Amino acid sequence: MPSFVVQKHAARRLHYDFRLEVGGVLKSWAVTRGPSLIAGEKRLAIEVEDHALSYGSFEGVIPAGSYGAGAVLLWDRGTWEPDGDPVANLAAGSLRFRLHGAKLIGGWRLARMPPRGRQVSWLLIKAADAAARPRGAPDILEERPLSVVSGRPIEALSADAP
Repeated sequence: MPSFVVQKHAARRLHYDFRLEVGGVLKSWAVTRGPSLIAGEKRLAIEVEDHALSYGSFEGVIPAGSYGAGAVLLWDRGTWEPDGDPVANLAAGSLRFRLHGAKLIGGWRLARMPPRGRQVSWLLIKAADAAARPRGAPDILEERPLSVVSGRPIEALSADAP
């Protein structure tokens, strides 16, 4: 099965980079408020450039002056299964899939929004399934903030910066 990764990224603004392996690259979206396990909750996901598969294992600090400068933490990773052809469904603007991660599991959907400006905006939406949480449940981002690889918080990575 193809891989997925969610990297918590303390760049100019804290956000989460959601990445799905499709066609030999990591298709990528910047999710400003991070993913939610609340069924039906919509999170804005800005499409960004594809990344090499090797970037999916990166945890560390991007140096000041470089694109994306700041700490990058591996918040979650695992495998995913698309519902249908992921390339065709992404082109059509609606991708349904299942995640098998340490923190994110179950059904999800990426839905492209109507064009506005230069950015391509999507919504990342958790399906109503056994893995979903009800409204008012604890936020997974606050409940489990540490790296799935190192067990460290993002502040510890930032402190390592030269």
